[in-house]
Amino acid sequence: MSVQTTEPTPSPAPVAAERKASGLLWMTGSYVFSVLAAFVVGAIIIVALGYDPVRAIESILTTSFSTSFGMVETLHKWVPIVLCAYAFAIPLATGKFNIGAEGQLLVGATGGVAMGILLSDLPLIVLLPMVLVAGILAGAVWAGIAAVLMVRFGVNEILSTVLLNFVSFQLIDYVASHVWPDAGAGHPATVPVGDGARLPGIGGPPPIHVGVVLALVVCVAVWLWVRRTPSGFEMRAVGANPRASLVHGLRTSRLAGLGIVVGGGIGGLAGAIEVAGVHGKMLEGMQSNFLILGIIVGLMARGSMAAIPVVAFGIAVLEVGASSMQRTAQVPVELVLIVQALILLFLLLSDVVRRRFERRVR
Repeated sequence: MSVQTTEPTPSPAPVAAERKASGLLWMTGSYVFSVLAAFVVGAIIIVALGYDPVRAIESILTTSFSTSFGMVETLHKWVPIVLCAYAFAIPLATGKFNIGAEGQLLVGATGGVAMGILLSDLPLIVLLPMVLVAGILAGAVWAGIAAVLMVRFGVNEILSTVLLNFVSFQLIDYVASHVWPDAGAGHPATVPVGDGARLPGIGGPPPIHVGVVLALVVCVAVWLWVRRTPSGFEMRAVGANPRASLVHGLRTSRLAGLGIVVGGGIGGLAGAIEVAGVHGKMLEGMQSNFLILGIIVGLMARGSMAAIPVVAFGIAVLEVGASSMQRTAQVPVELVLIVQALILLFLLLSDVVRRRFERRVR
């Protein structure tokens, strides 16, 4: 009589842990590969343009850490980048694309500067929260226009948020040129806000404005909301499978609209912090290229709210290093944007390679 033996079935927990570890290892490796490959291609471009690649790349990577001024500038640059990244990533969690963070930042700056000028005599403890809240509400209302058009009338959110950006350009130009113009600025800008509307500094010299701490609080709050609350789970469910979510009773369109409004509020906060912490007023061009950087960061993070602050800091390092590279190696700053785009392209390529590998294994 023979005794048949069967292989023990592995328990689900170790299998899940192994898959998670494998996924984390692959993600880390893909980031490292993408960054290295992007810099290699960037170095080839620098050589082709006739510049010194070693000096250029050294300037990019070391400027943020070589001096206290470089680190402070990097942190100040990180704030609008990470907030604009969340303005893009939160709606993306529901499967929608908010391309209006630029306009939401400018409208938030308009709301903040209005409070800072009209109520300039109020003390800091009263005026500063009003400036920040005005920025959040202005950005949320501006994004709410696109959300209402999407939910009520079926207007594509990409189209509406992009077009609202152009309206915000005219708004900021009108406010800076006709409502509260600073005649001595030499370009469209408002008069400065009151002292009570300025974010206090920490440490120094040079000091770091408190907006960096506020941005960190936003990072933690967004992660907790998306990962640990019922509404956050519902938003992720809508983004993962809208049809199944609708069948199970979730109001998919309203959740998508909520994501756009929340993203707009965070974009508005970025504008208010730029007014209160960096410029002290509103000026034309203050949005810089934060929109495209926020989109790049949101896509690089692959939907992970926890990864966005880390990726945004890396992009801020590249942005600060770009100016130094232009001064020291005479390389055009646009090269850094090329490197950032290459990192994103290589990340997307690594995802394609992984899917094909897993399909072949199965």
